[in-house]
Amino acid sequence: QVQLVESGGGSVQAGGSLRLSCEASGDNYRVYCMGWFRQAPGKEREGVATIYTREGSTYYADSVKGRFTISQDNAKKTVYLQMNSLKPEDTAMYYCAARRKEPWVPCSFFPEYTYWGQGTQVTVSS
Repeated sequence: QVQLVESGGGSVQAGGSLRLSCEASGDNYRVYCMGWFRQAPGKEREGVATIYTREGSTYYADSVKGRFTISQDNAKKTVYLQMNSLKPEDTAMYYCAARRKEPWVPCSFFPEYTYWGQGTQVTVSS
């Protein structure tokens, strides 16, 4: 069982930056895929970035490459999402998620993640 608590959302003008944090609790944190997903009103949820906690390997959606960076502090069991050069289209509820890493399956946006946080709102104004 894993519990996830996000923080760091807020409102910012276009071009600004925010950093989201996701603190995890539970066992075997180092064998998990940790991901950030987002959902804007009226749109489907989409993957933003993932990280394999054991190796630190990362994966990004094309829409955020070069602007967002996912990182981790294993000692704190915390994953971060640094968001720079924010755009109005980045406005969404951002969710942290986790699933156990399966052998030979990369930490991408699928298969479905098992554990989810409550979400944190990010609003970017033009």
